Amino acid sequence: MTQKLLSVANLVTTFNTAEGKLSAVQGVSFSVDKGETLCIVGESGCGKSITSLSIMGLLPNNGEITSGAIYFEGTDLTKLSKEELRHIRGNKISMIFQEPMTALNPVFTIGYQIREPLMIHQKLSKREAHKRGIELLKQVGIPYPEKRMNQYPHELSGGMRQRVMIAMALACRPSLLIADEPTTALDVTIQAQILDLINELKEKLNMGIIMITHDMGVVAEMADRVMVMYAGEKVEEGDVISVFTNPRHPYTKGLLQSVPNVDDKEHQLKPIPGTLPNLNERIDGCRFHPRCPFATEKCRTESPAEFQVKEGHSVRCWLEEVDTDESVAVATS
Repeated sequence: MTQKLLSVANLVTTFNTAEGKLSAVQGVSFSVDKGETLCIVGESGCGKSITSLSIMGLLPNNGEITSGAIYFEGTDLTKLSKEELRHIRGNKISMIFQEPMTALNPVFTIGYQIREPLMIHQKLSKREAHKRGIELLKQVGIPYPEKRMNQYPHELSGGMRQRVMIAMALACRPSLLIADEPTTALDVTIQAQILDLINELKEKLNMGIIMITHDMGVVAEMADRVMVMYAGEKVEEGDVISVFTNPRHPYTKGLLQSVPNVDDKEHQLKPIPGTLPNLNERIDGCRFHPRCPFATEKCRTESPAEFQVKEGHSVRCWLEEVDTDESVAVATS
């Protein structure tokens, strides 16, 4: 049996606030293999980014992993010291952050910021790291890389800054790349270029990728598997074809129905009613039931178990407890 590159088991991440402990991620489990792309989808505030920051060990000061395990290449990252994590972070696990203008340090040149991980993790000299930095900028399609190495972040366009972030993330040839909304705020042409670049580098380096997004179009293009999160919980997971052609959770269906279809002139968008609950909002039963058109009394009182739709496709929804034919009829009505 092949060992998973990353395996997250029952992850619970909480924040200490004036109102007490609030759970941002509640019992989430998933895994990623080498050369595989897992897309984590859901609305803003559903716990996607906190899950990735938990893996990276970059939670805010008031955040902590209260239970669960994060195994990377067989080692539980939650048991490592800060110093041990630093040897892995930026080296074997890298992250493309959501906003390149704030992720890049405005007072240091692009060259300085690319050289730093190479000098720390790869033990390259400054000259060697500078040469490697130029090669990385060429690799991600930035013109005049020698010139860019001496420029500051504010001198580059949004698309170029995002490419710099990718170059920095790939500098040490990581085994796992986490991309948090890598195409946010970019125009569609640059979005397509960035996604093609990530796919190309994944094939070349055989990386595992966790891509965080709310764009189902990006999911369709990039994902091997999809994990849908809602209010800090995993509600559905499966291969991309199964989830897109046979979504089982009402929330997943709602996300797919919210996507415009330019090929179908009669297609009507169906927004999901209501809003995501606050972290401090107590909801009994399924956390999606206040917004769910199919909610039953059991949904309002009992948290749903995880059901297997088929091998590799699971869902947390009481509808799956119903007879298969009836379940399909209810879910599609």
